[in-house]
Amino acid sequence: MDMKYHIWTEGCQMNVADSQRVASALERIGYQATRQAEEADVIVLNTCVVRQSAEDKAYGRLHSLRPLKQKNPRLVINLMGCLVGVRSYERLKQRFPFVDVFSPPSDPRPLVAYLAQGESQALEQAETAQRYALMDEESPALLPEQERGQLVSAFVPVVLGCSHACTYCIIPYRRGVERSRPAETILAEARLLVAQGVKEITFLGQIVDRYGKDIPGGADLATLLRQTHEIEGLERIRFLTSHPNWMNEALLEAVAALPKVMPHIEVPIQAGDDAVLENMKRGYTADDYRRLIAKIRGRLNSGFPGVSIATDIIVGFPGETEAQFQRTYDLLEELRLDVAHLARYSPRPGTVAQRRMEDDVPAEVKLERFRRLETLQEQIAGEINAGYLGQTVPVLFEAKVKERWKGRTETNKLVFVESTEDLQGQVRMVHIHWTGPWSMLGML
Repeated sequence: MDMKYHIWTEGCQMNVADSQRVASALERIGYQATRQAEEADVIVLNTCVVRQSAEDKAYGRLHSLRPLKQKNPRLVINLMGCLVGVRSYERLKQRFPFVDVFSPPSDPRPLVAYLAQGESQALEQAETAQRYALMDEESPALLPEQERGQLVSAFVPVVLGCSHACTYCIIPYRRGVERSRPAETILAEARLLVAQGVKEITFLGQIVDRYGKDIPGGADLATLLRQTHEIEGLERIRFLTSHPNWMNEALLEAVAALPKVMPHIEVPIQAGDDAVLENMKRGYTADDYRRLIAKIRGRLNSGFPGVSIATDIIVGFPGETEAQFQRTYDLLEELRLDVAHLARYSPRPGTVAQRRMEDDVPAEVKLERFRRLETLQEQIAGEINAGYLGQTVPVLFEAKVKERWKGRTETNKLVFVESTEDLQGQVRMVHIHWTGPWSMLGML
């Protein structure tokens, strides 16, 4: 009898990579994927709690599974990710007694061990150990079967957890302290992904620039990029997310010198006012950020299209006045960055901001400020992208969406092309004939 699994994933790219890791582990012990939770023998919920909306969605999904468990008591439900975290999950266990397994982020071992325990009576001890000792934190992972030969771009975590502890951020409490994965493990995983058809790899870390800082004598991110650049068959390398305090000259030199490393930098500012930044415990000023952007552009902006830069901004942080918000608006208008990921402040239980600061910016004010930045960024992005009109640029194609092929430029711009050819995984030169703030149209 075929055993099936279903995985529901919410949240960041790290969670996407974690879900692939779980899927791979389950397939290696005989399970097959299904898109229907009702058909599954194992259901995994990989959760996010960075914002209240994501946490609410996870609880809603959990409650929806209770009837399935009542109907089929043998169904295994695994709650995973930031909702579980790296500390005690006793409260969750009491609240959701129908959940069988609780797994910390980036760790499929509790689920695999639970399933192994269920079979252990029918297996010799040695065989059990051999079949299930396959997915520790350091071991390379295969892609799940449905993504082998189909996935063009893959995420590879290089730094797990975070030790910076911005006052608004729940990640250090849920994903644990910063810890870098060994370079040889990362490189082995990258080679394995390329062998399975992946053309682009994105290295992930909450502060990816800090890769290797916790390993005495270990490689830094610049060295890891140079080592990965040597992998045959790999077309492109990206990394995110950077932190203004850790973006250094060696890293910029690696981006400039290595053709496979794409000229796209994600470096959040979060706010444009120094007092707000201090309350956030970001560790830099608005002028420090201005200087960093000038440094990045000065180092990587040779020729068209130069470097693209993305940032993150939180509006409505506790105590944010209209004047302080205006400084954020003015900074975004001044720096003219390619992408701004915007969010309204959401207090996260246990964080310094939640414990010590009043969430005193009304919801309607947060939304109004969010909309103002959104409108500004749409205009800026539209004007930047208009510079691509009439240009011919290399595009890596990822998948076909309806009648068009979807791909990305080296600067991470989304491009759609109509073609009867199979373009998946190919890098092709594309002539851009239409641009908008969020995407472009082109011809081969």
